[in-house]
Amino acid sequence: MLVIKKLSASLALLIFILITGNCVLAQPVTAPGSYYTSFDGVKIHYEAKGDGFPVILVHGFSGTGEGWKKGKLYNDMLTAGYKVIILDQRGNGRSDKPHNDAGYANDAEAKDIMGLATSLGLKRYDIVGYSRGSIITSRVFVLDKRVQKAVMGGMGDAYTNPEWPRRVHAYKALMGDTSFHDVDGMIKYIHSNPFDELALAYQQKWQPSTSKQELAMVKIPVLLIDGTEDHDNGDEVALHKLIPGSKLVHVPGDHNSASRTPEFSKAVMAFLK
Repeated sequence: MLVIKKLSASLALLIFILITGNCVLAQPVTAPGSYYTSFDGVKIHYEAKGDGFPVILVHGFSGTGEGWKKGKLYNDMLTAGYKVIILDQRGNGRSDKPHNDAGYANDAEAKDIMGLATSLGLKRYDIVGYSRGSIITSRVFVLDKRVQKAVMGGMGDAYTNPEWPRRVHAYKALMGDTSFHDVDGMIKYIHSNPFDELALAYQQKWQPSTSKQELAMVKIPVLLIDGTEDHDNGDEVALHKLIPGSKLVHVPGDHNSASRTPEFSKAVMAFLK
């Protein structure tokens, strides 16, 4: 007893728990999800739930994997029995945020997803992206033959241009150039949140494009799904024409709301089924 009196109160409590078997108090508090170490040592936060056919959901610019839980699709997929995998892309959320060119160049974000699929032992999988997540999704299904079906939400043909003005302007604005007013809304939103702005700038600087020639060679089923009021990322009809056999669906909403609608979830579920 003399020894216990000299211990801190917290350690004494721990000993009491171990002796009495009161394990409820001893449960550790842990953050949900796990970490995967990517090809260059960057740690990627992810969460995988369910035991069925795997589907990877890829969030948009400045978002996180948790954002998928605010819409219908995430829970609908779990209810349907899929294995649903969400991740924070590098530079976002709880993943590492490199502050250099090498951290985002040469399809680094697509390599994160393909490496995560390998680490999880996925021999086949589907992938669903939204907004900038669709841009990364496009790289994944071009590069990885394990992808069976792909969904690109909130995306038109603008990203196929390596010098897409909006991308260039966003990068320069995030680096402090105030002369590009076509991205004022986005920059205002970024400034009003505790994002890592330098990491976001590198994401824009090295945001990949997928060429029209690459898209013309795509063999897997691809669903393009856009809100009726979404005019942010080019012409979805033109993108539909670039991808052989792709399907184009419109759902209610603008760029910020369409992915959370029941109609979005219904269309994706019907396509993947």
